[in-house]
Amino acid sequence: MSNDVTFTASPDTAQVPEVSSGAIFASSGRTLPSYTTPVVLVASLLVSWLVFHFVFKSESLFAPLIVGVLLFMLIMRIVGYVVEGSRRGADRMATIKITSAFVLAVIPLFSLLYAVMVEAWPTLSWGFFNNSTQGMTMKGAIPGVGHAIVGTLIITGTTALIAIPLGIFTAIYLVEYNRGGWFGRTVTFLVDIMTGIPSIVAGLFAAAIVPLLAPALGFYNGFMGAVALVVLMTPLVIRNTEEMLRLVSNELREASYALGVTKSRTIVKVVLRTALPGIVSGCVIAVARVIGESAPLMITAGSPDGFNYTIFNGQVMTLPVFVYNMFSKGEMELAWGAALVLVVVVLLLNLFARIIAHIFAPKGR
Repeated sequence: MSNDVTFTASPDTAQVPEVSSGAIFASSGRTLPSYTTPVVLVASLLVSWLVFHFVFKSESLFAPLIVGVLLFMLIMRIVGYVVEGSRRGADRMATIKITSAFVLAVIPLFSLLYAVMVEAWPTLSWGFFNNSTQGMTMKGAIPGVGHAIVGTLIITGTTALIAIPLGIFTAIYLVEYNRGGWFGRTVTFLVDIMTGIPSIVAGLFAAAIVPLLAPALGFYNGFMGAVALVVLMTPLVIRNTEEMLRLVSNELREASYALGVTKSRTIVKVVLRTALPGIVSGCVIAVARVIGESAPLMITAGSPDGFNYTIFNGQVMTLPVFVYNMFSKGEMELAWGAALVLVVVVLLLNLFARIIAHIFAPKGR
């Protein structure tokens, strides 16, 4: 006789896992309508503006915007938690925070562009781009920024001609010929230090070294300003080119060496060709970085009122120095106009860098 006992659970007595009310609330199946976010955002901004405008009598736009965004985030946090539950509410809140941070980050950029365009628009004319400030106090004179544009092109072009080859060759040596050596590490350390030096120090260095090496040039000339910008631009080119060269796979170098190609030809035909998009883009961005420098040029290139087409003789005006001079003299329209020209030049340089990087980027099959 068997003593085994078999228990059979009927469907009515089957155990059902208990679900707490907190879990149900955390995973609520309800969702907010798609129009909730924009409606709450507009309402929050409107309430914030009304409070600042009528209660605090403030005409500011930035403060109501910040308060409105914070109010919007608070309301969405509460509504999302109540309607959608803690899990979906937290996910929605994270999305709102990231989007709000992005919007707040781009607001200053668009505000700057808007302010520059509005303030500079009345100044723009053919005479503004073609004339200088020489004789600007005469009756009927149309002062312009032409001499500053010419000077900026001359000094920046000279800087690029010196700094770009010097920076690229230095980076090639550090990556290809002295990889991991003590001398290369020392140079890299010094380059990192030069990247962070104040621009005014570069101007003082150029003002001290150029008269010693070339006394005939004298003081206050375009070449001295170009030397100051070379000190600032060369470390940027070195670091960018170095990073681009290190991204090139060692397998490409080894494959070239296996075919019997020399090291120098491998660098030119394989390494540089592969890293070309990043190198060109970095060089253009470095030019855009130094083209807006004013402090080193104020003590090296001077600030003349007329045109000067020679870099080795006489003072040369640049756009950043022109903006400072006009602001100091109270000529705000000319200062805003030159600022707009400078902003457009920098934007075009960055756009050119992106186009170059896209054109020379490796194409997939």
